[in-house]
Amino acid sequence: MAAPRPPPLGAPGGGPGGSGGAAPAAGAPAGVSMRMFHGEVFLGEMEVFPMKQGGEGGLPFPSNEIRVSHLSPPSERCPPLAILQTIAPFSVRCKLQSKLMPPLPSLHRLYLTCFNEFKSAVVVVGDEELHLVAMPTKSEKVPCFWCCSARSGLYASSVRMLNLRCLAIVFDLDETLIVANTMKSFEDRIEMLSRRMDVEDDPVRIAGMSAEIKRYIEDKELLKEFIDTDTVTDNGKIVGTQKEEVQPVSGGQERVLRPVIRLPDRNAILTRINPEIRDTSVFVKLRPAWEELRSYLTAKGRKRFEVYVCTMAERDYALEMWRLLDPEGNLISPQQLSERITCVKSGKSTCSKKSLQNVFRDRGCHPKMAMVIDDRLNVWDDKDQHRVHVVPAYIPYYAPQAEMANAVPVLCVARNVACNVRGGFFREFDENLLRKVFELFYENGLLDLPYAPDVGDYLVCEDTNFVPSNKDQAPIPEGKRGAEVEKRLNGQLYRGEQREGQQMSSSTRSPDDEGMSFRGTGAGRNVQPNGGALAIAPSVFVTVLQEIGRLCDSKVEFRSTVSNGKSMQFSVEVLFSNEKIGVGIGKTRDEAQVQAAEKALQNLESSYLSFVAPIAGVPNKDSRKSPGSGNGFLEDVTCSDVDISMHEPSGSTLKQDHSNNLDKLSSVMSLIREHCLEDQHVVFRDQVQNSNPARIEEYHFQVELAGQILGRGSGSDRDIAKLLAAEEALKTLKSTSDPQIKKYLRPVRCNG
Repeated sequence: MAAPRPPPLGAPGGGPGGSGGAAPAAGAPAGVSMRMFHGEVFLGEMEVFPMKQGGEGGLPFPSNEIRVSHLSPPSERCPPLAILQTIAPFSVRCKLQSKLMPPLPSLHRLYLTCFNEFKSAVVVVGDEELHLVAMPTKSEKVPCFWCCSARSGLYASSVRMLNLRCLAIVFDLDETLIVANTMKSFEDRIEMLSRRMDVEDDPVRIAGMSAEIKRYIEDKELLKEFIDTDTVTDNGKIVGTQKEEVQPVSGGQERVLRPVIRLPDRNAILTRINPEIRDTSVFVKLRPAWEELRSYLTAKGRKRFEVYVCTMAERDYALEMWRLLDPEGNLISPQQLSERITCVKSGKSTCSKKSLQNVFRDRGCHPKMAMVIDDRLNVWDDKDQHRVHVVPAYIPYYAPQAEMANAVPVLCVARNVACNVRGGFFREFDENLLRKVFELFYENGLLDLPYAPDVGDYLVCEDTNFVPSNKDQAPIPEGKRGAEVEKRLNGQLYRGEQREGQQMSSSTRSPDDEGMSFRGTGAGRNVQPNGGALAIAPSVFVTVLQEIGRLCDSKVEFRSTVSNGKSMQFSVEVLFSNEKIGVGIGKTRDEAQVQAAEKALQNLESSYLSFVAPIAGVPNKDSRKSPGSGNGFLEDVTCSDVDISMHEPSGSTLKQDHSNNLDKLSSVMSLIREHCLEDQHVVFRDQVQNSNPARIEEYHFQVELAGQILGRGSGSDRDIAKLLAAEEALKTLKSTSDPQIKKYLRPVRCNG
């Protein structure tokens, strides 16, 4: 919950900085007098103070007058400054306050309306909006504003999303959600596999390719039957087409009815991009668990995410594929399709990269509030890559059982990741940003603004192109080019088909060649060549850790550093609820991350088994051992309470002491966090303990802030050891003069 909002005028105490008013503190920029209007209504004379030295040159108002055109939409729970800090961080251009005392009634009414209804007064300057935010003041009893700038239209869309606790999610199509083939692409793949079999000596690989060819032929025959008769024979049953009305193709206004056959048991759909041209028929496989992901996005009729699509496929194809994925239009309404589906032309130029700026060209969302689901990272602009959740490519013909090989299907993992991202984003928004914004006064400065969350803070960048140890030949690309459908869509023959077929014989592909493309999964696909189950990919370690964190309602973080030496070694730490549980070192960040995740899981294994064994009735040789022992796992109050009550049912006194220690620890940690700029800098480190079972186990902890040791504690009880370390750390923070520590602490505020 956010702190109570201070009264708007004349509020006593709180906040650093000098007094406001017409007499600024020494050294502050001089004020400039300007007339202020709401439309044509004169509101009064305002004193305007630039945030930086420079006088009028630093002021954003043209013609030396402030003309408010309209008020922003009201917000139910978010003050305008919190919204602006999220979508345009530290964009305060200047401060304004009334020169008249008392102010004109019209200005006072505007100020109170903005303050009480969470609105801002908007001044439009070209393609920019200047938002005048009503601020409480400690000393001056006149209307005071902060002026923040944002791109035109972005504020209005962000207000709605933040009020609804909604973020944006951007989907890729090909090999992320679907795999589609035409007759031509089926024939090309069968031919390529046959050529490979002719030169292959390994009988296991030959058997795998033979099984893959069989799967291609089976679906190719269904597609051929659909092209010839508008029916398919599925398991001896003849299934006819359904005419589905769709949005007009290529901007035409005529009513379009598309023949479609849905085969839910096969997770497949047959459709015809252009109903008049049978060669545009497509066999589409939907990725398993799509329905689960789709249901989460709109559960109980409430949107958790605004949905967008960004693909390198042709537009008409992309529109039809999305219609098959979202037939009722629950994720993207028909009226929004044209602006929500972005098609990027593939190529090697910079402009051919996918980017969130291009996706949100209508300014419906800020990139900081958006996450991406894609099977490749390098097709995205560098500045957006930390917001991409990379999923393994969908390759149903090469490895049909791969999707179900793991306990959690790929798209269910994506759902869990989206859930964690949304929870982390709004937890930071509510507990840090909102709370601190409510503490700000007109007299505060730019440096007092709190950090605003970014979706990228809660995503772990994974590289699914991990090179496996086996020497299996890469699977042939799956899917087809958007250009192929586009040319057939226009009734043209694809003259370069033969040449393209020869080019496809290579298993590699350009990093820019995506979207209905022939995709070479390359050596980076850790799959079995016989079409069987997917081997455990290194990214699974990260996925499992995230799933454990979600189930335990605990935050899983990966922190990486690069050594300064010539070897350029990467080091990654895994933090679980702010405690380090694994470390990995590698030549690349991804290699180090995989190693760290694997070690973290190994460290968690014994703790988890000792925790669940008594519940499941499984004998445990050391059932009295805390589930958190050894690696600081599950230091949540609820988990600890369950552990004590479960393992020592008769120790009521011990439980009471345990509860008191937890309460004290929680209070001390709250005080520590109040001293620090960012909570995530404070972590517990579990030190080496006695491993001899004949001796009483002793726990050792130390508290660190950005690598600096603040306090140590030890004891035979885990909670006491942590409490002692935390109390010593708090004393250190209160008395330290070390500049390496003080730079991470909040400045001391002076009242008055």
